[in-house]
Amino acid sequence: MNESQVSVPLQVRLRFGHAAVQRVATAAGVDLLHIKGAAVTPALRPEGYLGSDVDVLVRPDHVDAIDAALREHGWTLYSTFEHGSPFGHAQTYVHDAWGYIDIHRWFPGIRLRPDQAFELFWGDRHAYEIAGVACQVPSDPAQAVILVLNAARSAKGARVDVITVWQEAEPDRRVEIARLVEHLHADVAFAAAAGGLERFRHDREYRLWKVVSDGGSRSAEWWARIRSAPTTWAGVRIALRAPLVNVDHLAHRLGRTPTPLDISVEFVRRPFAAVFEGVKGAGRRLRPRRVVR
Repeated sequence: MNESQVSVPLQVRLRFGHAAVQRVATAAGVDLLHIKGAAVTPALRPEGYLGSDVDVLVRPDHVDAIDAALREHGWTLYSTFEHGSPFGHAQTYVHDAWGYIDIHRWFPGIRLRPDQAFELFWGDRHAYEIAGVACQVPSDPAQAVILVLNAARSAKGARVDVITVWQEAEPDRRVEIARLVEHLHADVAFAAAAGGLERFRHDREYRLWKVVSDGGSRSAEWWARIRSAPTTWAGVRIALRAPLVNVDHLAHRLGRTPTPLDISVEFVRRPFAAVFEGVKGAGRRLRPRRVVR
């Protein structure tokens, strides 16, 4: 999408993007919940930040249906579940008028089975009007949990949400949020943003959320993902994917469809980049700290 061709302000376009995808979902019989950005209850984000794209959480069984419906209504696939993020949780589409939309099939940090987690959110949803369209959104405690879990992946960014929705929340609301975190089995990821992650240092996901929340190299993140896998076979699958070229990201970097030669060159380049990244990281750890007097 050429941003110079967009005549409406981003904040307005985002609201219309939420409304547009809700219309598509309703027509296709798809259950989805609007999360983050313009869908957040104003009391939870008083500064009014709307983000840069539209995010929705889709009932897992309805992912194929929303994919087909979006393509039919002018959205183009931008990045896939497999290559869109290390967690494989979201797929991105772009529309000439409405911009980018992320379709989430689950939310990182929630270890409850995706269909069960969606049902938990869906059962306590309510309608929230965005650009004149009634959009379904999770309850306020659920929105708070999602914002904190999202902050856990921001590597020190967007932590203002943690302050607003958790640290400054009333005691009763904190109890509601904590109870929901427990039901979602999201305690490790939640602690990565809200504090107390060291309490889970023996959990299989500890290293992953340590790297993700504090920032770290891509190689360190891949090793953490392998170690956090729930089964040996899942860890093997992640390890086999690690050296593969992310064709979606390469295409975006090049600004065109990669050729077989482009992919081959990137495949060879990646191990050298990983070694350099590791050496650079080790150098930072070994460098003596300057004593400030």
